[in-house]
Amino acid sequence: MASVETAAEHERILREIESTDTNCIGPTLRSVYDGQEHGLFMEKLDARIRNHDREIEKMCNHHFQGFVDSITELLKVRGEAQKLKSQVTDTNRRLQDDGKELTSSMEELQQCRVQQRNIATTIDKLTHCLPVLEMYSRLQEQMRFKRYYPALRTLEQLEHTCLPRAGQYRFCSIMAENIPKLRTQIRDTAMTQLRDFLESIRKHSDKIGEAAIKQAQLQRSLDSSISTQPRALLGRRSRKEAAVAGGAGTDSERQGGSPVSEQDSGILDVEDEEEDDEVPGAHDLVDFSPVYCCLHIYTVLGLRDVFENYYRKQRRKQARLVLQPHSNMHETLEGYTRYFNQIVGFFVVEDHILHTTQGLVNRAYVEELWELALSKIIAALRTHSSYCDNPDLVLDLKNLIVLFADTLQGYGFPVSQLFDMLLEMREQYGEILLKRWNITFRQVLDQDNYSPIPVSTDQEYKHYTSQFPLQDPELEKLPFPKKLPFSEFVPKVYCQLKEFIYACLKYSEDLHLSSTEVDDMIRKSTNLLLTRTLSHCLQYAIKKKNVGLAELVQVIINTTHLEQSCHFLEEFISNITNVPPDTANATKLYGTSTFKDARHAAEAEIYTSLNAKIDQFLQLADYDWMAAVQGGGTLDASDYLIDLIAFLRSTFSVFTNLPGKVAQTACMSACKHISTSLMQLLLDPEVRQISMGALHQLYTDVKECESFARAGPVAGFQGDTLLLAFSDLRQLLDLFTQWDWSTYLADYGKPTCKYLRVNPHTALALLEKMRETSRKNNVFAQFRKTDRDRQKLIDTVIKQLRNLIAQHHT
Repeated sequence: MASVETAAEHERILREIESTDTNCIGPTLRSVYDGQEHGLFMEKLDARIRNHDREIEKMCNHHFQGFVDSITELLKVRGEAQKLKSQVTDTNRRLQDDGKELTSSMEELQQCRVQQRNIATTIDKLTHCLPVLEMYSRLQEQMRFKRYYPALRTLEQLEHTCLPRAGQYRFCSIMAENIPKLRTQIRDTAMTQLRDFLESIRKHSDKIGEAAIKQAQLQRSLDSSISTQPRALLGRRSRKEAAVAGGAGTDSERQGGSPVSEQDSGILDVEDEEEDDEVPGAHDLVDFSPVYCCLHIYTVLGLRDVFENYYRKQRRKQARLVLQPHSNMHETLEGYTRYFNQIVGFFVVEDHILHTTQGLVNRAYVEELWELALSKIIAALRTHSSYCDNPDLVLDLKNLIVLFADTLQGYGFPVSQLFDMLLEMREQYGEILLKRWNITFRQVLDQDNYSPIPVSTDQEYKHYTSQFPLQDPELEKLPFPKKLPFSEFVPKVYCQLKEFIYACLKYSEDLHLSSTEVDDMIRKSTNLLLTRTLSHCLQYAIKKKNVGLAELVQVIINTTHLEQSCHFLEEFISNITNVPPDTANATKLYGTSTFKDARHAAEAEIYTSLNAKIDQFLQLADYDWMAAVQGGGTLDASDYLIDLIAFLRSTFSVFTNLPGKVAQTACMSACKHISTSLMQLLLDPEVRQISMGALHQLYTDVKECESFARAGPVAGFQGDTLLLAFSDLRQLLDLFTQWDWSTYLADYGKPTCKYLRVNPHTALALLEKMRETSRKNNVFAQFRKTDRDRQKLIDTVIKQLRNLIAQHHT
């Protein structure tokens, strides 16, 4: 069994040796040597080799004849091959001889092809290098002519397009190294131009503002009643914006071009220059191209944020400088004009930049600047206008502020706070007007002669009636020459009142107020003029020293006519404001009360002055209180009293033009004052003794006064009303001169008493002075029975009077 397996294994190894590559036969042979039947395998291997040799031999025997035939054929071919070889050699020799010229030509052709290839390569390289050189040359030219934005575009094209195509050449490396330096140079130069631009607009802000204000003024003068679209100073904005918007989108696509052309800087369309050639625009004063160029350069460089921040920061600094007013700005209108022009110029430029650039400044930034400016403007105006005391300057300033506000409102800036401030300034303007009119009224009152105005011709009459609404048909019928009842200050004051109203109206113009608001404002200001200024001036004229009664009478007449003219002032205000006087809640003028108060003050001053004049006459009274009773004949009135009555007669003759009540009151006051003063003379403590002769003299003087009162120096008194002023003194003197004590003591306290107005205290005081006189006389005539009896009688009456006073007191 083992021999069979060994034989099978040897057979397998032999098949494997036959079928396996000799390089891989090693493992198979190792397995044979590792086994125990090595000899047996070698025998089988030899047997297998012999078997294969027999098969090879059989195969060779089978193909031997074919091999012999092939050798025979090959020998025959060798002869032919020799012939062919000699022919080929000969042919090759002839070909070599004939190909030498062709080879030479081919070498020449090859050389030409090499040269052609080199030329093509050179042309190709030059094709890539020449644009670089041309573009660099263009770049240098653009830098030389300061066309920096096209230079930057050229630089960008050179760096990203031309240089990569040109290859690695030394000049390309040099150019590439110079590109950052050129960018920096362009950036720095553009920034320098921007600084120059900022300095330029700072210097020209006032001119730009002046042009904008002139244009707004021209527009308003053409048609102030029509609300028009705000016209930009720099041209028609709709056209400009379309041009700039179109230019910004297309110019960037131009090769080497700038978004802003070199001629107009992309700012203005000049197609309407002929239309607006009377007002120069900002393009005539400032070249805006640097800011646009710098903006685009920084945009290309990726530094737009840096540029925007720098521009806004610098403009804020300039805004603070522009908004800082000069310390003496309030002195002249030119100072305010220059201040407003600079501000308008600043914001006109910002508005133009806002509408012609995309994002350099935005609406929020401009509004922030305007809010800052508005607060500083209002603060500056409040401060500087407070120093002004000239109403004309305040009015001019108001008109300038209105024009300033309208100009900026045309550019879309809110200006309501400016108009609110103008309403505040209205109060200041009113106070300044009141001060000026206070001076004017005082001058009018000081220069007046307080005499009726004489008119000799109808022309003079019409002149005065045109100044003052005098309506007196009876006066018109009188022939010339004639006199107007009032003095010069009436038409002058009335004209000044109208001038004040006109001045108030001028300030109210262009403040966008309704007619009712204007009417109310004028009426309130006029009321202040009447109740404060004119009233104080009239009081000053009335109260000042050396004002005579004739002047006071004329003041009363004048104020009466002015009071009557108040409704004409009401109509005048209504006519200029187009507001009916009967409008609900309309303010009424206080002129009537003002002139009434002045007239009452003048009347009181007349009474006071008349009494003072009477006192001057009474100071001349020189009574002999110890005068003896004159026997027989009549006493004459005292000289001072005769002069006083003569003065009163002449004075009351002047009162004919006064209202009847005033003249009557003055006359009654004068008579009462005379009666009271004479009574005070009797009761003067310094007069210790009074004789009956002195009482008779005083009785005569009172009688003269009653005669004056009875004559009716002033019309309008009923009956003996004026005599009542002297009734107290008359009854007292009658009691003493008639010595009717029994009647007085018996009827005292009764309504029908003859001496009803005699006060027992007054009678007692006078009796005691008479008793002193009697005692002094009795020292020398004590033996005269009549004197002793009179002394006893006086003592008895005194005792009875004291009892009477005591009874009534109890």
